[in-house]
Amino acid sequence: MPDHLIVIRSGATDYDLQGRIRGTLGIPLAAEGAAAASRAGLKLAEAPPAAIYASEDESAEETARIIGVACDRKPKSISGLGNIDMGLWQGRLIDEIRDTQPRLHRQWQDHPWSVEPPEGELLDDVCGRVEEVLEKLFLRHPSGIIAVVVPRPLDAVVAWLVSGRPMGDLWDFERTLDLAETIPVAAQWHSPPPRIDVLASGRTPTAPHQPFLSR
Repeated sequence: MPDHLIVIRSGATDYDLQGRIRGTLGIPLAAEGAAAASRAGLKLAEAPPAAIYASEDESAEETARIIGVACDRKPKSISGLGNIDMGLWQGRLIDEIRDTQPRLHRQWQDHPWSVEPPEGELLDDVCGRVEEVLEKLFLRHPSGIIAVVVPRPLDAVVAWLVSGRPMGDLWDFERTLDLAETIPVAAQWHSPPPRIDVLASGRTPTAPHQPFLSR
């Protein structure tokens, strides 16, 4: 298994800057997002990862291309790392959800495992598909450092699965942290077959078996 995973949050889109819920909507980078990706690429170029994988998401793929040029790496698009499907919330302002559905908004902040956005996706299902991709990536790269580019808030899910740290507030679209964060791969991933028990939901992951890299 790789020693570290660089989790790169895709640069900001207009929806992010407006405080809208983007979910699975395909939206290009805003100028600010492209500039942030360029800065991240220059920083990562000092010690490039062995490989860069990107979510099949417009902003993530665009971010990966910018970083890939700086690092002299050709990113690979990857299925299974799509953003959390927010269903009917997509396109709406976070403040609008907070004002019109305050109890549901608070529940999503405090107990996200118990909430399914209208016509959206449960967090438990999100973790299941992301975990399968990570297992395959880690088996593909037995050592070193690799990077994945994913939209927010999926970056928090990836970081949680890899390190076991808290996800934090999935509604927090105002984070000012650098786009790229290097995360040590938790010890349990180094014992074959890799497994992480999703304690919050009581689910035990199953072994992956389907090909995932896009052609």
